Amino acid sequence: MEAPAETLTDDVIVLRRWKPEQLGTLAAVAGDSAEHLGAWMIWAANGYGREEAAEFLEASARNWAEGKCYDFAILVEEDLVGGTGMISRPYGIEIGYWLSRRHTGRGFATRAARLLTDEAFRLGAPEVAIRHDEKNVASGAVPARLGFTMTGSEAAEPPLAPACTGVHRVWRLKRP
Repeated sequence: MEAPAETLTDDVIVLRRWKPEQLGTLAAVAGDSAEHLGAWMIWAANGYGREEAAEFLEASARNWAEGKCYDFAILVEEDLVGGTGMISRPYGIEIGYWLSRRHTGRGFATRAARLLTDEAFRLGAPEVAIRHDEKNVASGAVPARLGFTMTGSEAAEPPLAPACTGVHRVWRLKRP
């Protein structure tokens, strides 16, 4: 599958491929939200600073070049509000997302997931999946709003973030 567009947008958000010059902003936004994010995402469970942001940006560039994962900043009026990404899987694409603690409940994750789902199908993916911990109700509301079907549960691979149960809900949407 070819790489997605480096910028995707609707009338509210912009998804833009992460760039090295976003290091400070990423560290500040994710760091400010580490307690909020760390409950569900192991990468933020012990805080998040410049070192973690630099490692992420380097891995993101490498994964993009290798066609493994395509990570994007979620921007609203040029302000960083979160991150999202597409992971290449044997069955199609898996997408994930996170929002800063100050930007939840506004539909930004749903908009990002919709843009990535549309892009995955444009690129020919037969299916898009979203996984989230069974207790993370807010993350589960996103695929439900977008018409995904919950197809079951599966064991999550350790290490797990503190609030996680170890059981992922799996949602799928087939290409129309």
